[in-house]
Amino acid sequence: MRAVAGRRSSRVAINAAAIAVIVFSVFPVFWMVSTALKTNEDIFTTDIVLVPTSVTWAHFREIFTEGIGNTSLWIYLRNSTVVALGAVLFGSAAALLGATAVARFRFRFRASFLIMLLIVQMVPHEALLIPLFVMARQAGLTNRLLGLVIINVAFTLPFAIWMLRTFVAAVPRELEEAAEIDGASRFRTFVSILFPLVAPGLVATSIFSFITVWNEFIFAFTLMADESGYTMPVALRWFIAREGIDWGGVMATSTVMTIPVIIFFLFVQRRMVSGLVAGAVKG
Repeated sequence: MRAVAGRRSSRVAINAAAIAVIVFSVFPVFWMVSTALKTNEDIFTTDIVLVPTSVTWAHFREIFTEGIGNTSLWIYLRNSTVVALGAVLFGSAAALLGATAVARFRFRFRASFLIMLLIVQMVPHEALLIPLFVMARQAGLTNRLLGLVIINVAFTLPFAIWMLRTFVAAVPRELEEAAEIDGASRFRTFVSILFPLVAPGLVATSIFSFITVWNEFIFAFTLMADESGYTMPVALRWFIAREGIDWGGVMATSTVMTIPVIIFFLFVQRRMVSGLVAGAVKG
């Protein structure tokens, strides 16, 4: 009886801890959406108002009809989408090739290369802002979305290679060797054997890269001289003025900014499950 009671107590404690973590994680999102639907009276009141007393869509209507600053909201969304998807596509392809090389081949300074991947991740972006800006200006990439794509690929690539390396290393070499014995070329082995098994890891890496690039602020603000080239995080600064902060506009824009991330995650989540199933069958 004591053992059963102990297991029940531990189960209750684990469930309570899980609920607390969920509430702690979800509450900021709830507060963001709730504030976006509040009137200015509810936002600036000294009382704590969790649920709007009267729901209003005025903040959403304002950012969609009047724009943010002097630019339409759709321009900011387009720029963020182009930069994020471009960085994910190019970065994922480069990361997969790099991870395969690190996991499958033995070469000089291989361990040093892996350590350098970790060291690069430790360097703050602000420390590299000036040299990257100078390099981008010399290459003619300032005030261009292509420059943002290249810089974001450079920053997300080290972690992506390190993460994908474990997925590639987990694939048995015997599968590739058997395919080569059957007459498959190195490219065919890579496409038909290795890629389907590594696809779940590639999807997980793309999610990380997409969220990182979508929320990037400092390079998008520094490299873009034209307001029409700003991304969504930079657009949020227009709500900060000397008179105060337009919290309704901030929360409404943040809510709109969150929706594409959720859509992207839901889209690739299905691909991640199918990739797991396909990898299990092929393995």
